[in-house]
Amino acid sequence: MREIVHIQAGQCGNQIGTKFWEVISDEHGIDPAGNYVGDSTLQLDRINVYYNEASSHKYVPRAVLVDLEPGTMDSVRSGAFGQLFRPDNFIFGQTGAGNNWAKGHYTEGAELVDSVLDVVRKEFTMAHAALLLLISLTVSVGPAICFYGASMTFTPGNRYPDGTVEMHFYYRESGKLPCDPQVSWVCDSGDCGVLTYADPGITDQDHSGQILWCQSERHMTTNVSGDEPFTLRGSGCCWANNVHDVREWMLRSLVDTGQRSDTQTTNRSPVSATIPNIRVPQNCFQSLHLLVHDPDGDDVRCKCQSCHQHPNIYLEEGSCTLSSNGTLDVGLHVLEFTLEDYPASNITLMNRNGISSVRNPYNQTANADPTPLSQVPLQFVVEIQPPVHSCAPGVNRPSLLPPTPLHGDVQHAVVGRVHIINLRAQRMGDSFLDFQVSGPWNMSTTLRNTSQGVTEAMLTWTPQESDLHHHVPLCFAAETLQSQSEMRCIVIVVAKSRVLSGEAEVFCEDSSISIAVSKASMKGIDQSWLQLRDPTCSLTSNDTHILGTMSLNTCGTTMEDSGDFLVFKNEINSFENPNEVITRRSQIKIGFSCQYPKVASVSNHYINKKSDYIFTESSFGTFSYTFDIFTDSNFSSRADPSLYPLEINLMDMLYMGIAAHSALPEVRLFVESCKATPDDNPYSALFYDIIKEGCIMDDTVAVYQSDSRTYDFGIQAFKFTGGYNEVYITCSVILCAEGSSNSRCAQGCLQESTHKRRRDVSKETARHYIMQGPFRLSRQTQHAAAAQDGGFHISAGTGVFAGLFIVSIVVVVGLLVYNAKKTRSPDRMYLMSNF
Repeated sequence: MREIVHIQAGQCGNQIGTKFWEVISDEHGIDPAGNYVGDSTLQLDRINVYYNEASSHKYVPRAVLVDLEPGTMDSVRSGAFGQLFRPDNFIFGQTGAGNNWAKGHYTEGAELVDSVLDVVRKEFTMAHAALLLLISLTVSVGPAICFYGASMTFTPGNRYPDGTVEMHFYYRESGKLPCDPQVSWVCDSGDCGVLTYADPGITDQDHSGQILWCQSERHMTTNVSGDEPFTLRGSGCCWANNVHDVREWMLRSLVDTGQRSDTQTTNRSPVSATIPNIRVPQNCFQSLHLLVHDPDGDDVRCKCQSCHQHPNIYLEEGSCTLSSNGTLDVGLHVLEFTLEDYPASNITLMNRNGISSVRNPYNQTANADPTPLSQVPLQFVVEIQPPVHSCAPGVNRPSLLPPTPLHGDVQHAVVGRVHIINLRAQRMGDSFLDFQVSGPWNMSTTLRNTSQGVTEAMLTWTPQESDLHHHVPLCFAAETLQSQSEMRCIVIVVAKSRVLSGEAEVFCEDSSISIAVSKASMKGIDQSWLQLRDPTCSLTSNDTHILGTMSLNTCGTTMEDSGDFLVFKNEINSFENPNEVITRRSQIKIGFSCQYPKVASVSNHYINKKSDYIFTESSFGTFSYTFDIFTDSNFSSRADPSLYPLEINLMDMLYMGIAAHSALPEVRLFVESCKATPDDNPYSALFYDIIKEGCIMDDTVAVYQSDSRTYDFGIQAFKFTGGYNEVYITCSVILCAEGSSNSRCAQGCLQESTHKRRRDVSKETARHYIMQGPFRLSRQTQHAAAAQDGGFHISAGTGVFAGLFIVSIVVVVGLLVYNAKKTRSPDRMYLMSNF
């Protein structure tokens, strides 16, 4: 009978190996403590193949568990079968060795080899037939790949006379090297046809030598002849070692090949992607903007399956934006999303038998669970790194510079012609390692270092005939070994012929954008076939130019938060007559944008001293908040800007006022929370709640609210214990439509036990954060004040305290002298050395 020594090595090897032992133990009737609890003698017939029988009649796996990181071993020990293994057979290194290739390969990794061999030899000696064991030794090492996430998009191809539709699927998968695909797609429901796989191609991989990550892309096709929607499923194990110990992954794509009534073709899925390895310092994670693009112009919603595991993360489903509600634990966080698309207006889907089904817009349907046009997966990991000194772009983290495309941009490429994308970034200190890119597999990257810590990358891609009409997602980030910039994503639309883009002038006003396109730059241009993103907004023209003017929140203008600036973007596009099969007009696309400072500071030294915070949302237009310090409870006189940072005396009242400014006549300000931190990081682990969920948490707070747009309050000054001398106050504020009974403003204070009603988010803005500070503890003391009088005064209480203090000192000294006389010389030396 063969006896097998099982060796599981590495993070993924241990995860898969642990699952293996769970299955084997179940087959042989062994419980997690090693006891036999089976009901058939056949289960024990060949149990010695995998187990040694201990003296207590318990069965111990003949397994050796190896990893450079102790965390992996801790995860195994704390698992359901963690106590099954022999404690001496856990072999591991020190924290950090698994993420440092040189440290793991040359130093600690090399030292572990002898330890592993010693344990293996020990297992040999416990066997009955050493020679047989040596011949039959089986080493079970899990694959080097750990799953980092995946995304999928699909688009229709040919529709044949018999109604069969050709479907193309583009699937990207991220993990550790080597870059072999781990997911096999199967038909989960409906008629999926026969999937045909092309060979995978590597989109990008880690070039640091640490073998940290890799991403591949695969193209799949199938011919679908069924009448009903179908679902593809991919599943497996294991995710990379993560904070919440998520192991198995599950990916699903819902496809409906019915013909849309608006586009007269099969629906195309939403388009999204991420870079393979997103890294953010713990104190810098505020928001993560995911790519949301739909080739058919549908409304895309992001649904999160795993967000219940992340109570400190808030998802805005409409914009697919992740925001932080608190501090995230350091380590990998698994995020699993499903992207769904809904039509902008009521449409029908007709199958080849002429049967139609209705699809409604997401925000107009009365159905609590509306039917999407399609569903595609977007899963990825975010690595939360230890906090850094500053989150300012370009300091501890790289900063993306022009002409780097903005997040959400749409570019056009032509089949057979080279398409170039230029990236540029800057970092103070160490130079860039690389740009991390998620794009088509045959895209190349060329790096060039320039002066002053600036690195440039030129991405080149030549679309092939098979890419025609494909909307290709491209995501990128600049990174060093220690840090990473924000992630940006764009879309490249592949066309047969070049898209025209003429010369234009853009005029950025306080509340509007104007554009003038030169007719001479585009021959044969016809204004009647041009439109803005919102086709209801009209363009005008004169003899030389085509003109358009729009406010910052109309005509399809979108807003992007790019750090210190708000970028408002729109575009002029050509369109076709939906009843025409051919056209003789060239395709035209002219993108334009205006950039506005997000924070207008009145001080060049303390940016938080007095700031206007400006925001724009579709339902509320452009609005802003001010956060001021006042000299008294009348709230009529603001603190002198020249006094910042303000010095305060403990226990004095500090008066602050928040005001909302909006052109809308009936709006209400709601202050949802205010908390104090000892630094300018609003997500600091050390904080003090002043207002929470609309409820006053500090007994000294007094509210002096005068109207619906202001919130004036006072609080007794305080400081943090532990040597902190400064205090910053951050408040989250919301603007609501006056009179809305279901808005957050109407809910008011929500205690933890209060049942939260469903909110009408169309009647309120998103939650925005504003900051005031720093406030600094005054240096003035009572001793300094007394010295100015030229005399010496002492109160009765102080005299009593001083007298008691002197008596205490005398008693302590007396006890020390008495004990010293009774102690031998060596003991006295010992006491003195430890004082």
